[in-house]
Amino acid sequence: MAQLVQLTDVSKVYNGDRQHAALDSISIGILPGQVTAIMGPSGSGKSTLLNVIGGLDRPSAGTVIVDGTVLSRLNETALARFRRTRVGIVFQFFNLLNNLTALDNVTIPAQLAGVKPADARRRADDLLEQLGIAAHRNHYPARLSGGQRQRIAIARALINNPALLLADEPTGALDSHAGQQVMSILADLNRSGQTIVLVTHDERLARANASRVVRLIDGAVVSDRDQPALEMVKVQ
Repeated sequence: MAQLVQLTDVSKVYNGDRQHAALDSISIGILPGQVTAIMGPSGSGKSTLLNVIGGLDRPSAGTVIVDGTVLSRLNETALARFRRTRVGIVFQFFNLLNNLTALDNVTIPAQLAGVKPADARRRADDLLEQLGIAAHRNHYPARLSGGQRQRIAIARALINNPALLLADEPTGALDSHAGQQVMSILADLNRSGQTIVLVTHDERLARANASRVVRLIDGAVVSDRDQPALEMVKVQ
């Protein structure tokens, strides 16, 4: 089976400081349908790796291929278009626009990708219904709980049917119950075929949800192991 994500000798250096590379010659591949957890201590390069995979940051060296596209061959405009259509990103602190309703937050990526407004709203409504947040479609983020806002963020990430979903500490700003709800949603998405790369510091969360754990220290891979994924208890 072809890799959905392939990194070859990827390094990332900030301000020319090669002695303290954020990423140091990383080579990994991710198969379609996998849930891969990226773990490591603070400053180990977890979020940098996710940003490089998602095209939010360009590597200093090496090759990144996502869904058959060599990201280094894309200019900034093409890279932004690629992110909108092929990669969904869920952030720890939601990154919602507070002056827009839940529905409008979800529809924005689809409209930027050229989807007709009526079709974008229909798709957004379907996602909000699937994620159990449809009753809050017209609410503004400030009126919603952290768990509700993260569900909206997940819907926004899924609006363009991405090949790859990236989640950077998606439960980090949530209490334990809301965090379990969010992970249950991600587990359901994976069971339907969604490929997920998850950055987390939570060992229990990784054991319960990831079929593979990649560990980083000082920007280098120190461990890359497959593991049997445990069934997450569905939380309502």
